[in-house]
Amino acid sequence: MDLTNPSKPPKPILATEEAREAGDRTMTGFRWIGSDHVVMTTLQRENFSGQLSDYRRLVAYSVSKDKMVQQAWDKAGGDAGNILWIDQTKGEYLLERDSVGENTERWGLPEVVRVNVATGQYSILQRKNPIVSSWAADADGVVRAGFSSDSDNGKLRMLYRSNASENFRTVYHEADSSFTKTIPVPQVFIPGSDKAYVISNKDGFDKVYIMDLTNLQLSEPVFETRGFDVQGIITDYDGRRVVGYETFAGAMNNRFTDDKFQGIQANLNSMFGFGEAQIVSADRSENRLVVFAGGTSKGGGFYLYDVPSAKISLLNWQKTAIKDSPLNPVKAEWVTASDGTKLQVIVTYPRHRTGKKLPVVIMPHGGPFGALSATNNLEPWNQPLAEAGYLVIQPNYRGSGGYGKAFVKLGRDKGGYGKRMQDDLTDVLNAYAAKGIVDAGRACIMGWSYGGYAAARGAQRDAKLWRCAIAGAGVYDMPLMNKWDSENLGRFSSGFQATSDDPEGISPARNTDGPWAPLLIVAPERDARIPMEQSRTLVAGLKRSGKVEGTNFRYVIQPKGTHNLPYDDVHIEWITEALGWLGRFNPAYVPSDSDKPVG
Repeated sequence: MDLTNPSKPPKPILATEEAREAGDRTMTGFRWIGSDHVVMTTLQRENFSGQLSDYRRLVAYSVSKDKMVQQAWDKAGGDAGNILWIDQTKGEYLLERDSVGENTERWGLPEVVRVNVATGQYSILQRKNPIVSSWAADADGVVRAGFSSDSDNGKLRMLYRSNASENFRTVYHEADSSFTKTIPVPQVFIPGSDKAYVISNKDGFDKVYIMDLTNLQLSEPVFETRGFDVQGIITDYDGRRVVGYETFAGAMNNRFTDDKFQGIQANLNSMFGFGEAQIVSADRSENRLVVFAGGTSKGGGFYLYDVPSAKISLLNWQKTAIKDSPLNPVKAEWVTASDGTKLQVIVTYPRHRTGKKLPVVIMPHGGPFGALSATNNLEPWNQPLAEAGYLVIQPNYRGSGGYGKAFVKLGRDKGGYGKRMQDDLTDVLNAYAAKGIVDAGRACIMGWSYGGYAAARGAQRDAKLWRCAIAGAGVYDMPLMNKWDSENLGRFSSGFQATSDDPEGISPARNTDGPWAPLLIVAPERDARIPMEQSRTLVAGLKRSGKVEGTNFRYVIQPKGTHNLPYDDVHIEWITEALGWLGRFNPAYVPSDSDKPVG
């Protein structure tokens, strides 16, 4: 698209389909390097020794020459797509990539190459290191740090050097058996020094500090948000100067400390409303910005904002089918659990409904630990369910991220996973029922990944509570999953889910006798994180216990589905199946509803 003339029809550069079969290629992102080249990240799926594998590559498009150029593909291995640093003036960048140019003992370990975007030619800047699995560069293009982890003992290692002439030395080498501590990873190197901005939860919440990389000593907090974790650091165009921070307090927002960006954000707030507009990217002068606005109360779109003139123009809608149509309102609210713990929940209110005691879907997020739901950062399933007439509650149960280390630990403590964390979902339902907002007798539970586990666990443990349950891509047999994690992720990683106190007792697949709420099971066959044996084991157990498929449960296999639901058709199938199951066991409207649609 020509930003000097947004009304001019855009010119297609690259058209791709989803990468599903061997030989397919798709595009996963793009960015500018210099003023003439758009660099696109592509994934190519290939059959490697009987297994489908994805290969990541970069392709640059020259606007002036209308030409595509492959970027450092020569001798590239499975991943050649991680850009560490860009010199926008020279049109060069540092690329971290796997390479097959050395002996097989170091295959899979990354090197760093300096690439000319116009030609795609490269030179090796940092050779592979036998104990480094990822690298970090500073704002001058110097590789300053390397990182690795041991999947068996859990030790994380950081190597560091002050400048390009020094050798790397180990400055951190520890394991965290609690899985709650942050790692001292430099977020932004401070030019001309041995210091960097980092995010650490050493005082209980994620705060921003300046760390001395020679001894890992932290300054006093540079930035914090009371009662919540800081989510990230925002830098200027060249990555040399911190201009603000990414924050969370029920919604994800940017908090700028730079005067210019504060003024820009204030203008955007006056145009679109507070929290409704986020800066997506900027040119080198930081006078022309791409802004995303909307997406919470109404459909969102991308805009071009000229800072000096304060003129803004629409580039395109995020979803052209709905444009800026009204959405179902989403609010962050608080609930007190039965043990006194404060829980923040994200509630989507069906905009067409005026009555009380509404049907409700409790929708726990995936993860579970460290993940969170926010009013402007949700799985997109809340809107179609609310549009159908359901009130949707997405609880940030204990163990969720955003609320400090102690809150995560509440979920990780023995008796948390599958027990107290499950009680939080019940407490949320009861709290809204006590207010008269929802009808506790018209409640279902739905989720994907950990949310899928929580749904199946709810159907098994609290059969009388839920009219139905909808479980996607979940873990249903903890001992089996712990064994798989140990074999595929390492012995230390197998403890991440913190289920060691009672893995059999909290496994729905091992407790299929007795009453269950009607359960919809959706299993993506190409799930690389949760093996298909999980859903198969659950289904086999249900049948063995006398549950009837089609009556007590429904089992849907998505042959081309993956854990992250990347394809529209499998995503739509998930929503369609969910709405069908809800309609069967918990209709959105019943004759007694005062706001039942006519006709």
